[in-house]
Amino acid sequence: MGQAVNGETPLKFLIYGRTGWIGGLLGDICKNQNIDFSYGQGRLENRSQLEADIASVKPTHVFNAAGVTGRPNVDWCESHKVETIRTNVAGTLTLADVCRDKGLVLINYATGCIFEYDDGHPLGSGVGFKEEDTPNFVGSFYSKTKAMIEELLKNYENVCTLRVRMPISSDLTNPRNFITKITRYEKVVNIPNSMTILDELLPISIEMAKRNLTGIWNYTNPGVVSHNEILEMFRDYIDPSLSWKNFTLEEQAKVIVAPRSNNELDATKLKTEFPELLSIKESLIKYVFEPNKKTTKV
Repeated sequence: MGQAVNGETPLKFLIYGRTGWIGGLLGDICKNQNIDFSYGQGRLENRSQLEADIASVKPTHVFNAAGVTGRPNVDWCESHKVETIRTNVAGTLTLADVCRDKGLVLINYATGCIFEYDDGHPLGSGVGFKEEDTPNFVGSFYSKTKAMIEELLKNYENVCTLRVRMPISSDLTNPRNFITKITRYEKVVNIPNSMTILDELLPISIEMAKRNLTGIWNYTNPGVVSHNEILEMFRDYIDPSLSWKNFTLEEQAKVIVAPRSNNELDATKLKTEFPELLSIKESLIKYVFEPNKKTTKV
């Protein structure tokens, strides 16, 4: 039997995104917490397939960790615009609509890469974008589609939109891990950003489902951390021989197709709901670097 909430119907999760990073981690957490779950078989843009999944699984909650981010990165979306719209906009909207028809809360893993530092939220100011702020970053087609779908989903009272940013996990071998990415780059920019430590925040999203929380949430650890600060931690905890070079945004622009989002999100709403939530640097140490720490042999 799966876990129950307040002695009511046992939890049963329907998760989309089986082959994805977050979808896989969600399944692992459900197993560890003895929560019954199934992965969706249907394609997001196919309404009848989604309805069949729900009829078969009979979930209490639905999680959407499916979506197009592009491989190896979001530049892919610039040359695959229809495919990106099909999943990120049409597919996600269809899933939200089906869930609403069935009276189900949808936990949707979205993105916070729809903002960039501006005059009202200057870099280094500590003034972050809030949940109600309008996206101001349209530099990449990926981000455009994510801003589109966030605006549409505001009309669905059954949807919990989680703005993920630069996700990090303790698995430093995973190529999707932000830390793994930047340790492999020849050069990196050095800009403070809000980020999401999945080891801490994914279990919180399950708790959010149990509480039937909906609306938009900045789904990041409080505060910001820069590329260099992360690489310095990596060098101190993992690999003393690590070295890297910085380059400017202007130099970066020459080697990428689409600009990247840099911002700070205000995590006050999430921290108020979950007071135990650690700051980004505390969470990096507790969940990522301490577990992976290499002991130096004398």
